[in-house]
Amino acid sequence: MEKSFTEKYAGAFQSLEQNIAKRRSNHVLTAMGFTSNLDLLCDFSTSRLNSLLDEFLSGEHLSEFKSVSCIHSMEDLLHTICYFCMNGIGGEVDVENTEIIRQAFHFKNGMGGTAVQAALALSELGAESLVHLTDDSKEVCALLDTSNIFVVNHDILTHTGNLQQTHEQELHFIIQFRKGEVIRLGSEEVTIPTSNRLILTKNTVNKTVPLSEEYFGWIERNAKRVSSIVLSSFNCILEPEILLNRIHRVQQHVQQYKASNSSGIVYYEDAHYHDKIVRRMVLDNLYPCVDIVGMNEEELRYTLDQMYSLNIDTDNILDCIEGIHILLNKFRIQKGIIVHTKDYAMYVGRPLGADIESGLMYGNILATAKAKNGWYGTPEQVKAVLGLEMSAKGLENRAVIEKNTYNEEVVLVPSRYIDKPKYTIGLGDSFVGGLQMCF
Repeated sequence: MEKSFTEKYAGAFQSLEQNIAKRRSNHVLTAMGFTSNLDLLCDFSTSRLNSLLDEFLSGEHLSEFKSVSCIHSMEDLLHTICYFCMNGIGGEVDVENTEIIRQAFHFKNGMGGTAVQAALALSELGAESLVHLTDDSKEVCALLDTSNIFVVNHDILTHTGNLQQTHEQELHFIIQFRKGEVIRLGSEEVTIPTSNRLILTKNTVNKTVPLSEEYFGWIERNAKRVSSIVLSSFNCILEPEILLNRIHRVQQHVQQYKASNSSGIVYYEDAHYHDKIVRRMVLDNLYPCVDIVGMNEEELRYTLDQMYSLNIDTDNILDCIEGIHILLNKFRIQKGIIVHTKDYAMYVGRPLGADIESGLMYGNILATAKAKNGWYGTPEQVKAVLGLEMSAKGLENRAVIEKNTYNEEVVLVPSRYIDKPKYTIGLGDSFVGGLQMCF
């Protein structure tokens, strides 16, 4: 008889601790690339938003609000925030005038970038990572300065506290909104349907994502010590020529890494793209050279529907699997695709040598700990997640899959569910970090 997921999660937490101890003993690292930035975490409330609406947009109608592609004015800012909140969707929007945002809300410093957030989530549990920085400002380096996070400097491993800044700082403003809060303007009211986040980006260094040859070189010389390499953040680059240059260099790096460590995993984490042409270039050129592509349900839906006009209902788990099969075949991804959501995490693809079911649970509990506590979970906080209920939708999707003959091709794990997370920033990044511990 198959174990219940309560038992499986308890076993996964134990094996996660054991895996991390073994990795430390054998000096095994996960390599995380490619961008970093300073997140400014907004002290956001709908009461403050409603006050700004009354002050700047009196006489307008919430039902007519749309998002802009780039924020230049207070009106742009308020229209965009309201659009994302009222639809309960996450995403990124460029901002030109950052002073407007600073006038509207108060902020505190946080870490930005998929790779470095994944490394911080692992660091809390004692797992060691090698990171690639773009923004190496003193604020970013201070946030990453732990004994479990390494960088390459002058061809040796060191910590971020020993670095001197070489690139311009990049700021991302994070607007976190919560399910159930109410937006008001005049006689109109809209209740936020789902907790999510909006990222307002002022791109500087990450417009070009300068790549570190020292980082690549160390990994290639020490490939056996690197169990997996994480690729991310190509969505920041908008110039096609620069993007292709970066992708081609990464392709060369992947080939060198795999030549020295054939069992190593190359993992690409998807993202929100501002430009369809840029996204298509990544799909066409990068997907075929990676083992696993990870994404959330919004990114899967966007790829299938908006980019390729495929009529796939990603809320239906069987349709979701069908859509993933289409992407696997179209882009010749080496092994499979992972979709991670608030309700479940699922792998679809070829059988792996790794225990991917445990890996999905590792990712889920690290993400849920971040959602519950607002920061990367300590061992005690991660263990406490085991006391939460399973997602009903995740269990329902698991039951549907069990009735179909997918064998090892589909592995779905229901998440530990939080209806109103304290924070949704960095949840996917924490998932990525936890997942790497099964490779």
